[in-house]
Amino acid sequence: MRQAIEPGNSSVQSTLQVPSKSANFISETTHPDLLQESRQRSAAFGLDVHAEPDFTALSHKELSLAIEQNRTLHAYALPVMETLYEQISDTHSMVVLTDVKGHILHAFGDNDFLLKAEKVAIQPGVNWAESSKGTNAIGTALAEQAPTLIHAGDHYMAVNHFLTCSAAPIFDHQGNVVGVLDVTGDYRSYHKHTMALVRMSAQMIENQLFSAAFEDAITLHFHSRPEFIGTLMEGIASFTPGGRFLSANRSALFQLGLPLAALQSHTFSSLFGLPVSSLFDHYRAAIPQFLSLTVPGGVRVSARAELKLSQSFASYAPSDLVKPAARPAKLATATGSSLASLRTGDASLAALVEKVSKVLGRDIPVLITGETGSGKELLAQAIHQDSPRSAAPFIAVNCASIPETLIESELFGYEDGAFTGARKKGNIGKILQAHGGTLFLDEIGDMPLNMQARLLRVLQERMVTPLGSNKSTPVDIAIICATNRNLREQIAKGAFRDDLYYRLNGLVLKLPPLRERTDIAALIKKMLNELAAPGYSISPEVMQLFQQHPWPGNLRQLSNLLRTAVIMSGDAHEIRHEHLPEDFLDEAGLSVPHQSAVKDAAPELQAATGKLQDMELNAIQKALQEHGGNVSAAARALGVSRNTIYRKAQH
Repeated sequence: MRQAIEPGNSSVQSTLQVPSKSANFISETTHPDLLQESRQRSAAFGLDVHAEPDFTALSHKELSLAIEQNRTLHAYALPVMETLYEQISDTHSMVVLTDVKGHILHAFGDNDFLLKAEKVAIQPGVNWAESSKGTNAIGTALAEQAPTLIHAGDHYMAVNHFLTCSAAPIFDHQGNVVGVLDVTGDYRSYHKHTMALVRMSAQMIENQLFSAAFEDAITLHFHSRPEFIGTLMEGIASFTPGGRFLSANRSALFQLGLPLAALQSHTFSSLFGLPVSSLFDHYRAAIPQFLSLTVPGGVRVSARAELKLSQSFASYAPSDLVKPAARPAKLATATGSSLASLRTGDASLAALVEKVSKVLGRDIPVLITGETGSGKELLAQAIHQDSPRSAAPFIAVNCASIPETLIESELFGYEDGAFTGARKKGNIGKILQAHGGTLFLDEIGDMPLNMQARLLRVLQERMVTPLGSNKSTPVDIAIICATNRNLREQIAKGAFRDDLYYRLNGLVLKLPPLRERTDIAALIKKMLNELAAPGYSISPEVMQLFQQHPWPGNLRQLSNLLRTAVIMSGDAHEIRHEHLPEDFLDEAGLSVPHQSAVKDAAPELQAATGKLQDMELNAIQKALQEHGGNVSAAARALGVSRNTIYRKAQH
């Protein structure tokens, strides 16, 4: 059974069975000279061969920060680690991911081996660089920037002699090491194929990192044998829309026969003897075949292209140019953009939209703050709609409206029979429902502390374990959170975890309250169009009242008010003082139309008024039920005052 390792310092110091020096093994991938150099470096660090394991680890906050700093690596590595583990499961082994400093970011493996691993501090947050642990596969792979196998007695420290470790560095698109993928196990379970699996898995992560690195580029996939395109063997090279070389993966460097530094002065044309325009012409064919190109050494290769271009370059590309299968490209355009539709003339909101546009598709968590009713979910939906995830689900969860006893099962799901009253066949939960898309956690400041810990674990590991299950499922989600609370004050009170806060606030957006916005007239016109009442207008007196009103319920209050006013105005098509709801007039300190005005009104208006009152009462009753009878919470949700709730509920 596979189990993820939780961060923490183990205090277990029991004796482990270790091999004698006669079991020393020199691998086919680690030259004896390199081992000797590593041991010399270890001695120079002043490490004691016979020292006890060092359990010093990053704090929870430091580990969360390290994972955040390696967000892209972590996200792309986890699915590959899952696949790698399936190939080595039940071999007394574990899979480990570290950052470039050697800190373990994530690790999981066979239960029987995890107990041994914890005794030598193989757990998240612990550093396995050579300066900390001496010669070991992770640290030596980082030092040599090459795949490394360290078996049994080859480890510098005697306490680690029971291990066999195969590690491969992971390189980014610029050729820099960003981390290490490692398989560690009992030395008696060594298998010669493990290193090959680790190297292939590291290359898979590298290729995915490469494909995600360039958002405004032409990316070419090529090989001399077309059947290898789409496999680990393919070369991948990216160019600007104008054809300037950007970068290439290691397979591409080998096929092109040039180092990365030399390729920086090249273009698509100089490398392949073909202008970029010919590439676009090729893909205008109804069913384009592989493109035939010649690399600088004279070898013919087959190639296909994928395109991710911004609007400024979109006209270059035919619509049928091949798109990446895993992350379909989306041409950015202002036409029909949900974010663009939020621009109605307010400068602060326009600046906010400009800011969020820069992080679309960048896998950066967004935290939206602002008063109740200021449009936090509307903004979240717009971000999702304009992101590369727009074709996938947008799942919204209001953390304040779900009872504390149910929020765990609602978020994480549950297995059949997990608890009394559980639905047959279980429930996958909101997080897995959002797989591939966006999870919007509204009122995140009201989430119970114990759920905050579980949510943090999901965000770090990108794995969900339903209630009553021992199986964890990988999940790929973008996270948007919203709150009307001051989370820093919540942290100071001990009501919100600081590590979760720093994990969620990648980009903080503060929505202005309606009373501070300068676009109320344009906003009202937009809302009337959305209410299918485009022919309606606002009288000058009412518009002046709207522009001076404090709007405690913000956009939600304004939307509800306009819906009511449209019904009350009937065929007048101009919203006047007498069409406004009495609650609003109360707030504004204005007189309420006498009830006789309603009695004397046309039968259609009387019917509309009765229907409206029923709708109001139903909405209030539903809000009170959803918030457990909490009048203040129900009032905030409806965008009305508490007095209105009391008055309406008594009728």
